[in-house]
Amino acid sequence: MAKRFIDEPLVPVVSTADTALMASGAPGLPRSFGWRGRSVEIAAVLRSWRETGACRHGSGEKYARKHWFEIVTTDGEMMTIYFERQPRRGRKEPRWWLFTLAE
Repeated sequence: MAKRFIDEPLVPVVSTADTALMASGAPGLPRSFGWRGRSVEIAAVLRSWRETGACRHGSGEKYARKHWFEIVTTDGEMMTIYFERQPRRGRKEPRWWLFTLAE
């Protein structure tokens, strides 16, 4: 199964966010997103991981930069999505992104 690079923003349906994840410090993965004018529903999370990076102010600590999720949708599509802890270039930009779509 080949993965197609997408890297486009998703619009989360906030009311569907997993608040249990938020209580542990992770982003609340919404169960529904808008993408390219359609609704995408998550059926299952296959795996998740974090991407970390060094503190940008020199403290030597590591911080979570992105939270990644490999998911299956209710339509049977396999997607890799991520949540960006700090928006790109410090602007108020989307924080949820569709990275790849399996074909």
